[in-house]
Amino acid sequence: MNAFVGYRLILALLPLVNVVTSLEWKNSAVLDNNFLVLWTPGDRDIVFEVQVKTQGYVGLGFTRDDRHVGADMVIGWVDNNGQVHLQDRHVKDSNKDPQMDSSQDYYLLLGYENKTHTVLRFTRSYDTCDPRDLKITNDTMQVVWQYHVEEPVSAAGVLPPHGAVRGSRPLYLVQRDSPPKRTSRNQEVPAVKTWDVLNQQVKLPMEQDTLLWCRVVEMPQLDRKHHVIKYEPVIQPGNQQYLHHMTLYECRGKEYDLEEAAASNGTVCYQPDHPSLLCTSIAATWNLGSEGFNYPPEAGYALDPDSGPRYYMLETHYTNPLLDNFITDSSGLRLVYTNQLRTHDAGILSVGIDPNWRHIIPPGQREVVSEGHCVTDCTGQTIPESGVNMFAVIMHTHQLGRKVRLRQIRAGEELPPIASDTNYDPNYQEYRRLQRPAKVYPGDHLVAECTYSSESRQTITLGGLTTREESCLVSALYYPRIELSLCYSLPSLPTVLQSLGIQKLKQGATPVIIEAPADLAGMTLEERLMRYNWETSFQSFQEATHRGTFKPLCWNRKGELLPNTDVQEAHYPRILRPYKETMMPCAKKTPRNKLSRLFGEDGDLPAPVDPDSDEANAVERGQLVRSKVSRSSEGPVAGSSGVTRAPVVLVLAIIVAAFR
Repeated sequence: MNAFVGYRLILALLPLVNVVTSLEWKNSAVLDNNFLVLWTPGDRDIVFEVQVKTQGYVGLGFTRDDRHVGADMVIGWVDNNGQVHLQDRHVKDSNKDPQMDSSQDYYLLLGYENKTHTVLRFTRSYDTCDPRDLKITNDTMQVVWQYHVEEPVSAAGVLPPHGAVRGSRPLYLVQRDSPPKRTSRNQEVPAVKTWDVLNQQVKLPMEQDTLLWCRVVEMPQLDRKHHVIKYEPVIQPGNQQYLHHMTLYECRGKEYDLEEAAASNGTVCYQPDHPSLLCTSIAATWNLGSEGFNYPPEAGYALDPDSGPRYYMLETHYTNPLLDNFITDSSGLRLVYTNQLRTHDAGILSVGIDPNWRHIIPPGQREVVSEGHCVTDCTGQTIPESGVNMFAVIMHTHQLGRKVRLRQIRAGEELPPIASDTNYDPNYQEYRRLQRPAKVYPGDHLVAECTYSSESRQTITLGGLTTREESCLVSALYYPRIELSLCYSLPSLPTVLQSLGIQKLKQGATPVIIEAPADLAGMTLEERLMRYNWETSFQSFQEATHRGTFKPLCWNRKGELLPNTDVQEAHYPRILRPYKETMMPCAKKTPRNKLSRLFGEDGDLPAPVDPDSDEANAVERGQLVRSKVSRSSEGPVAGSSGVTRAPVVLVLAIIVAAFR
């Protein structure tokens, strides 16, 4: 190779050195005390790095449930000769080790082992077009991991038979709230203060499994408007299992009632003999699995002593299914705020179904779809002509939720969903930042659509506030802030009765008695709900619910219904142009090298066509890579790559080889 060509090669490879040594991770998660994963989503693929406290093999994978069945995994290790191995595998059965894929679609970027850790960095496409690989989407992903103190004895990768450490947890891999980027030394860091809104030694009752506790607090003394730029949970050690959600509401109403409420440590929420406080607009919300939220640089939640509320209410939903004794809790929320104002005031708009018995989920069904509507009259009155920008959402159901979507309908056309999760996990309700803000204009109709699985239930489930009841709610963070706060709907009574085959109720009867049809006359409404033959009548119930009318409920920030929206019955919007998701075609992947064809376990898949036996191509693409790397004596640093030496050596070796 002449000097000119070699010089051009150096110029081409120098950016690679810079990328490898200066990569900043957007996301990280501690999977257990010994396993850290970092990742950065790109346009078409994701770069991962695992830092595991072991000198054996490590594995990371993805599945759509937590049973490890059908998991897509990558297994890697550094052998005694300093060679790095990375293998694309899959798990057919939870009792078996991951087996080799015939198509290798994980690409090694670097790897090394030191005295304590094994570190691997690799990348893969969102959709590899391999039926063995799980497509990475915006849905909740069940991340599985395993590692061992020993490594496979050969490149064939036969794993040690016993002693592997395994685990799983749900994560958002694509649309996940990320901490703000580190500021440069020359960039001014805003001065911040914290406001802790905490419960005070709340005693969980020993005779019931659910408690809804409300505490009113006064805003900190401020001389002018500030912006909340971040909030996070403050959870009393050991009490994570008892917390389901915490929501901070703005309160308005009589000053005396609010002052009196703030003087106490709180009470059971929504008791009929207590003063009714107008605490409806959400200021911050935390749900099971969430780590809090960072506002984008252009927006913040306003704490305004002049025009904003002075009092707030922390609503905490406790669950104690095992009725543990003598549990007290002082958890709450921490708000981080600054006097350096951002461009926009942010707000939270909640769309969903009002928690009420009319929201009925039949038992024993694989899928039950419920919908909560935010009608055009509500958005038309409150959203400016320039629209609002939704930049993050949090989805909320109780234990039966399996899919959630926030749909958007405009002038008879259904647009792509603002947010969607087809693998929703009720135990992981974290904010997801949208890849790009969704624009919502006046007159748009929004639908919170929740799909439940009630196969585990023998009786009906009704809408309500407890975890045994159900909920359907999508809370969207947006800017600039408008007056609309809660935008709910509720199935109308005629629709509910029609779905149950009831024609008429007896007026003024307590309990509620059915009058018609004749074969149901004299039966109470509760008896009809309990005895209804859901197995034979489920489809007619679902159609009646979907096509029937509903009552819209639209509240402003003061807890008042918007004028001209308090109608008894509204209809589903007419959709002239339904939304159809476009699916990119994928071709069956082919084996790329001898090892994957030899050890690949794809017997239950269609046979590959035209296998490519060019093993050099496989090595070039980073499949089943066996590369010599340097061994570092330093351990990795959490939150950073911690492994810059090895890739530089590899790149420099390539440059040197180019001149030979």
